Amino acid sequence: MAPHLSYWEKVNFYRSDVIIIGSGIVGLNAAIAIKKQQPNISVTVLERGFLPSGASTKNAGFACFGSISELIEQEKICGTDGLHTLVKKRWLGLQKLRSLVGDAKLELQINGGFELFKKEDESLTAECVSKIGHYNHLIKDITNETDVFDTSTEKLDSFGFGNISCLISNKLEGQLDPGKMIKALVEIVASLGVSILNSCEVTAFEEKEREQVVFTSQGNFSTKKLLFCTNAFANQLLPQLSLKPGRGQVIITKPIDNLRWKGTFHYDKGYYYFRNVGNRVLLGGGRNLDFFTEETHQFGETPLVQNTLLRLLKEVILPETSFEIEQKWSGIMAFGPSLSPIIEEVSPNVFCAVRCNGMGIAIGSQTGQEAAELVLKGL
Repeated sequence: MAPHLSYWEKVNFYRSDVIIIGSGIVGLNAAIAIKKQQPNISVTVLERGFLPSGASTKNAGFACFGSISELIEQEKICGTDGLHTLVKKRWLGLQKLRSLVGDAKLELQINGGFELFKKEDESLTAECVSKIGHYNHLIKDITNETDVFDTSTEKLDSFGFGNISCLISNKLEGQLDPGKMIKALVEIVASLGVSILNSCEVTAFEEKEREQVVFTSQGNFSTKKLLFCTNAFANQLLPQLSLKPGRGQVIITKPIDNLRWKGTFHYDKGYYYFRNVGNRVLLGGGRNLDFFTEETHQFGETPLVQNTLLRLLKEVILPETSFEIEQKWSGIMAFGPSLSPIIEEVSPNVFCAVRCNGMGIAIGSQTGQEAAELVLKGL
């Protein structure tokens, strides 16, 4: 145990029925679901960072379920039925998040989403346009909407993009504030009696006397059930999990007078993404430039990606507008061979809900709910 602990501290803070590792969107939703179903169960969330590590407060804030080019690639992996299941999870996850937190606290705006196609990408453009009807039909029973995807090339002149020949719109795509999302979830968690202990890094765990002992930088905790919600960082303590980290680098500009567009935008099969934040431009992506380097748990930026993001701003997004970069940062996502998250009991009384494949906002609430139900079965 950490030195100088009192009896009261050991009893009230270091022992819980359930310990959740990770205070991001999945971990907080799991805590909420557990306490709502079993209010008398004690739940503690341990977080290695001062704020959530990973991507929950570092992502771009896209409330989306997939652009046309991304859906094409995903359908190749999991088939049409599998893609329908995935999109349904993403859509229902977004609705669950909205219902739980409320649109106002999320600062949710449904400004629509757009996928950009370069002039030289004629074959990709033609393929994606040809698939609009297919995907509208695929998601009709999920969204209860027709014609969700459509061409919107007529907007190009008003948006002012450079070297873009086609736009495909998604009228249901939205944007939110990830920081406000996590703050709202933390408020709900606190109201339910869940403790969140920050700057408490888990270094190991083991079963001892029919309990899980969790070794941390702040001392040793004990619990009946242990749930890992650490996404890309999960395989540091659970190396058997099939996942790899993927760093997403992000930049945001200073305010731009008379910004000509608003909404969420996807570019180059979703490897680049940008949106307005008020009258600022947020732009991220570029993992595909060097997958090996970006497959890391380390936060930071690289010249290759940063220079590419700046070039995109200058040549494609804001070709006729001067801008200044206000801030840059990165977040760590988790990816794997399957597009579905890993939600399972990895060993007796040890569970995980990880690998959101870059769709944490869309599936985080649903993933946390499913993890909670798995944990509760044995209590």
